[in-house]
Amino acid sequence: PLTKNFEFLFSSGSATRATWNTILLNLLFIVFGLVFELGFALMFNELRMKKFKSAVQFGIFLPYFISWIVVGLFSYNLFNYEHGSLNTLLKLFGMEAINWYENPKMWVVILVVFRVWKMTGYGMIMYIAALGGIDTTYYEAAKIDGCSYVSIFTKIILPLIKPALVTSSIFSFMWRWDDFLSALLYVNKSIRYPVSLALKLFCDPGSSSDYGAMFAMASLSILPSVLIFIFFQRYLVEGISTSGLKG
Repeated sequence: PLTKNFEFLFSSGSATRATWNTILLNLLFIVFGLVFELGFALMFNELRMKKFKSAVQFGIFLPYFISWIVVGLFSYNLFNYEHGSLNTLLKLFGMEAINWYENPKMWVVILVVFRVWKMTGYGMIMYIAALGGIDTTYYEAAKIDGCSYVSIFTKIILPLIKPALVTSSIFSFMWRWDDFLSALLYVNKSIRYPVSLALKLFCDPGSSSDYGAMFAMASLSILPSVLIFIFFQRYLVEGISTSGLKG
């Protein structure tokens, strides 16, 4: 029966563990990504010096064009136990080397840092467009009324860019929920696999594959994306259509 495959997944703990790993990482990626993307977009929107603005834009957008494979090699050379740059530096100061790969909590932080560093430039594009669509007379009127920048942000900017915030969060969740390459590069233990990588546990090219469990896991992996699209598609349309409009 069809339910037997799902019962097997949850009884074995594979589905529960992979789902929890994926949800945890996605929440961290979305929250920290949103903070940095919106923060840099606000800063970028306030810059007036063209040359400095171009330099900042170049520095923020550059990491996005670096391949994840290159980022993976960089992280390997940085955190390798025997020859990594960080452990080499620690040894120079008479400290013991740290086995970064055996510390799950540390790797959660490392994954979030690398993801935010690489994707902030791309993610802030929608916020820049949304901020550019706000009529500047709102700011001027608020300043005349004595509003601080915090008040302007919470009472004017945040409500007007809400569709862009929701749209960006939805895209971020959907892209990262099914992200296979990043997990393949960084995660080397099955207990830490996200949903996208846990699928390969049921596929063995060298022998028989458990197709029932594989398709049950595949169904589980696409379910959140389908539900989000059904319930939040109006926000997607609104966010995309309004983020580039003026006034």
